[in-house]
Amino acid sequence: MSEPTHPLLDIQNLTIEFPSERHGTPVRAVDDVNLVVGAGETVGLVGESGSGKTTLGRAVLGLTRPDTGRITFGGKAITHANTKQRRALSRYLQVVFQDPYSSLNPARTIGQTLSETLRVHRKLPRPETEERVVRMLEKVGLDRSAFARYPAHFSGGQRQRIAIARALIAEPKMVICDEPVSALDLSVQAQVLNLFRHLQDEFSLSYLFIAHDLAVVRFLSHRIVVLYRGRVMEQGPADTVYRRPLHPYTQALVAAAPVPDPEAQKKRREERRGFTTASAAAPASGPAGCPFSSRCPHVVDICHTTRPPMTIAPDDSFVACHRWSEINNLTAPVTREFATPRAEVA
Repeated sequence: MSEPTHPLLDIQNLTIEFPSERHGTPVRAVDDVNLVVGAGETVGLVGESGSGKTTLGRAVLGLTRPDTGRITFGGKAITHANTKQRRALSRYLQVVFQDPYSSLNPARTIGQTLSETLRVHRKLPRPETEERVVRMLEKVGLDRSAFARYPAHFSGGQRQRIAIARALIAEPKMVICDEPVSALDLSVQAQVLNLFRHLQDEFSLSYLFIAHDLAVVRFLSHRIVVLYRGRVMEQGPADTVYRRPLHPYTQALVAAAPVPDPEAQKKRREERRGFTTASAAAPASGPAGCPFSSRCPHVVDICHTTRPPMTIAPDDSFVACHRWSEINNLTAPVTREFATPRAEVA
């Protein structure tokens, strides 16, 4: 294991609120979140719809303004970067969105779309620009003929490959992946996930990979951060969080994922019966307590009144639950001050 690397992306105490006519008080979409992504690392951000995942990603990209907190990229503060600074930053920070059908301009050829990125960031001669675009298309599994064709000529999976090529053509350091495979068929999902992994190795990329499917996130991620109603419930090494989840909410996410083994699926159905079906976007039962208390089968009085601290757990995990050690039959460690984990990339 190498020495801890300086984080490429560092999010500290980030809070984002939106006005709400329905509830009267502002809705806190992101609530005091700490998160880091190291160079060459993939951090998976997982949670239900309404948990704040996409809002967090949009804040990193400058599309949503935080109320409090700090975001740094490559050691430089970008929380309130202006338009000029964002334009320069886009050379190193790119995004792949969820919908492959709306993310490409239907009136422009694929060559025109990808060449524009190089013209903005590289200012290369036209022949070199075209050759670079063709090479990038080939790296994502498309041939030279794609250069002169329009988005309508491609399937959803192929369009997402084009979107990935567009994100990587400028040779960024990091890509925000916002549900990039959720709109694709399962077989195509596997192909695109393998492509993400291959390209990460080739270009030494970092990913912030946002998804609602814990199994998908686990496949690609070094670490997983579990978000619920804007708060971090649990985070740790990907295999640890997936195989031995400590927070009841993470356990509910695992239990909700289908498996091919009938006996294992039956066991998961039984586990799901203990959880209520309240939406992650619904107001919490008590703003000072745990946001999952209205759904948790292990809830006690303190869960409604006191915010659980982020506690250091076994296997380099962190969990925000008052009863995590008790419900998992583990001995609680000596209480230590929580600090955002710094990733180590081998």
